[in-house]
Amino acid sequence: MSLLDVQSFAAGHWIAPDADARMIAHAVTGAPLARAGNGALDVQAMLDYARDTGGPALRALTFHDRARMLKALALHLGAHKQALYDLSFATGATQADHLIDIDGGIGTVFVFASKGRREMPDAHVYLDGEVEQLSRTGTFLGQHIATPLQGVAVHINAFNFPVWGMLEKLAPTLLAGMPAIVKPATASCYVTEKAVRIILDSGILPAGALQLVTGGLGDMLDRLTCQDVVSFTGSADTALRLRAAPHLLRNAVRFVAEQDSLNASILGPDAVPGTPEFDLFIREVAREMTAKAGQKCTAIRRILAPQAQVDGVIAALGARLAKTVIGDPRDTATTMGALVSNGQKRDVLAKARVIATEAERVFGDPEAFTVHGADARTGAFLPPMLLHCADPDAAQRLHDTEAFGPVSTVMGYRDLDHAVALVNRGAGSLVASLITHDPEVARQVALGAGAFHGRLYINDRDSMGEATGHGAPLPHMIHGGPGRAGGGEELGGVRGVMHYMQRTAIQGSPDMLTAIGGKWVPGATETPAPAHPFTRGFDALRIGETLHTPARQVTLADIEHFAAFTGDTFYAHMDDAAAARNPFFPGRVAHGYLLLSFAAGLFVDPDEGPVLANTGLDSLRFLKPVAPGDSLKARLTVKHKTPRNDAYGEVRWHVSLTNQEDDLVAEYELLTMIAYAA
Repeated sequence: MSLLDVQSFAAGHWIAPDADARMIAHAVTGAPLARAGNGALDVQAMLDYARDTGGPALRALTFHDRARMLKALALHLGAHKQALYDLSFATGATQADHLIDIDGGIGTVFVFASKGRREMPDAHVYLDGEVEQLSRTGTFLGQHIATPLQGVAVHINAFNFPVWGMLEKLAPTLLAGMPAIVKPATASCYVTEKAVRIILDSGILPAGALQLVTGGLGDMLDRLTCQDVVSFTGSADTALRLRAAPHLLRNAVRFVAEQDSLNASILGPDAVPGTPEFDLFIREVAREMTAKAGQKCTAIRRILAPQAQVDGVIAALGARLAKTVIGDPRDTATTMGALVSNGQKRDVLAKARVIATEAERVFGDPEAFTVHGADARTGAFLPPMLLHCADPDAAQRLHDTEAFGPVSTVMGYRDLDHAVALVNRGAGSLVASLITHDPEVARQVALGAGAFHGRLYINDRDSMGEATGHGAPLPHMIHGGPGRAGGGEELGGVRGVMHYMQRTAIQGSPDMLTAIGGKWVPGATETPAPAHPFTRGFDALRIGETLHTPARQVTLADIEHFAAFTGDTFYAHMDDAAAARNPFFPGRVAHGYLLLSFAAGLFVDPDEGPVLANTGLDSLRFLKPVAPGDSLKARLTVKHKTPRNDAYGEVRWHVSLTNQEDDLVAEYELLTMIAYAA
């Protein structure tokens, strides 16, 4: 088989490896597979191409434009994922592992596409939080906004997830409106290169939005500015060296890190043998030890069980691990493939020897195990290895050494406080899991261990049918952790997008905030509606367009009829003396929901038109009671518009209700779906 030449994509051109290229071996056979790297890449040209071409093109799009782009990208990758499967077998990954890496990566892009459409505006400015009133009468206000950084995101990724690792960073970066330069780990960069070719060949991304470095970055990091971001996944030692670079510190270059993590799983004291939770615990731990041959940043490295259950856990785990079929990942019978390289295999064995100075191996002999359909002497194969530490309090290396492979250690705990203390000795982890059916146990662990972990995964008989697993970072939730884990937070929905945007405090009048944010702010200029707004299509409505209704008097008969009709006979509406004793009311008052009903009657147009549905209301406040004889009038203003599809969009209306003295009695936001004009 001829060697693959893994190329870089720099400043609009594919660049072949040169004499400085590094050789990459096939994980299963150990034979030479590919070469990658070019020491002559023009890194300044790459940065310029991203900043001057990719950045402006992305920023010209709205968040919804970019979200649609991501959805198209995910669909295109999904249609071509077989090519990625075929190549990824050479990394030692099985088909089940591909579902985590390739399908998981594509799924992550879909989620960010959806969140971009649902949670972000069809605009260029993201509003972060509510308007702050900075003056007595509201003529001077504040609002936090976020806009894309005007630099480039440099993504430095690990070897274990060549597709997911790229896409989970790329999706929020592109959604933010920032171009990316992706640098995968060399050991599996040939899979990333294939994914980048599929993306670029689709023509979906604007020029300059994505570039690829297969090999070293040269002095690229020394050329970054305060508008750039470095997002890193890998070892704590490498992260420390990179983030401590004087140039990055001097320029306050954002550095997002996801590092080593000695994740743990706790078997709750209630989860004894024979319970669904005990069986679940064994399944979860065994899966995390063997998926991707244990090469997962979220894999379980430390297994905590009540001291009385340690022997049972070891026996049950050993029995389950004994069913692991190690071999050629292309064989459908194989359940665990190879590590990514023989170098990685040597590293895992070295770390396992360090851990073995404080623990005894109770399952899995790296010198005697069976490999199906491949040669254990040349391929990067290891068996799952389970160790037992009898004295975890005295141990040190067990709590600071990560063997990045199928290696995990069982230890006993005396009580829940002891378990929390042990799990926290990882000094900051991406995830800890707890298998328990006792909510109080879950609460105690959350309070004790939450500060040391980026994610707490709690599972039991009620949730296990749908739970995604200890080791599955979901795009909806943050992925990161404090301390040793790097202090970063990737993913997390829009939180992940914010890493690539600048939060800015805007201060000014309501008109200024309305113009900048694209959302009408109370007190800003109102535009008289040229016709009833419910007769105008989504595209015709303008921000600030306002309808003022005539007044309607609220009578005692109205109140009593509403009470009888609805059954709401609360004393404040029916008993004058009791209501007067209440400090909030002058006497009998109208129901709040009667006021909302009257408001709808004041501003709703009854005829068939573009209004399709009322989908809810937000931020309802009743500010002043309405007594019999008071009058009520409404003001309806177009606050914000969000396209939902090609047929209709969501209009958010600001509704204020005032009495005969123009005092505000109620305020809320009404949501309607409105069709485009025919």
